[in-house]
Amino acid sequence: MAGHSHWAGIKHKKGRADKQRSKIFSKLSKEITVAAKLGDKDPSMNPRLRSAIQAARSANMPKDNIERAIDKSSSNNLANFENIRYEGFGPEKIAVIVEALTDNKNRTASKIRTIFQKNGGNFGTLGSASHNFKQVGVIKIDVNEISEEKIIDMALEAGADDYLSNNGLHEIHCEKSKIYDVKKKLEINVKNFVSTEIEWIPVNSINISKDKFNEIKEFLEILDNDDDVQNIFTNFKIVSN
Repeated sequence: MAGHSHWAGIKHKKGRADKQRSKIFSKLSKEITVAAKLGDKDPSMNPRLRSAIQAARSANMPKDNIERAIDKSSSNNLANFENIRYEGFGPEKIAVIVEALTDNKNRTASKIRTIFQKNGGNFGTLGSASHNFKQVGVIKIDVNEISEEKIIDMALEAGADDYLSNNGLHEIHCEKSKIYDVKKKLEINVKNFVSTEIEWIPVNSINISKDKFNEIKEFLEILDNDDDVQNIFTNFKIVSN
């Protein structure tokens, strides 16, 4: 967990399975629908859609759900969704970046602000927290999909900058502008990807003791339970008391 910023990675092993699965499916479906609406409905011609579908498959979303999400993009009644970023500080002054996908940014901003204010945080302006992070393209592959030796060689040849093993996953890091180029080269030998996302990786981290983690965990779970929230990034790492 140390040094890892993406809350989805931290909470992966926690929570009530059925409730978590429903929430994950809902967020993945929204991303598939928006990706299909904004680009080609053929995944081979739309890297964002292809990555969203691969993430859904990795989460064991049924094929019918995926197809319904793609079909929904053709609806004339589909709302116009926007990607919005919010920043602030949580309990223990951890830096927090929230990425939302919303059809009503005023509603979402109000909800996120309230969550920060009622749970020991401070809602900030753009730039208030993001200077503690850098944006990096992050491609995740299950360690059972391919050996570490092979994926490291492939990643270097594909133009990646870094590799690490984290929570049973190969993580390949690259410049955010190169993420789909790197992934396309990996797809020659890798069929299944857990996720392909541009993440906020902390450059300044805050050490948090285990006894302080519960308050932070509760705050992040409330944020994550909001329907508009897609991703949460933080800059804390847990250390022994």
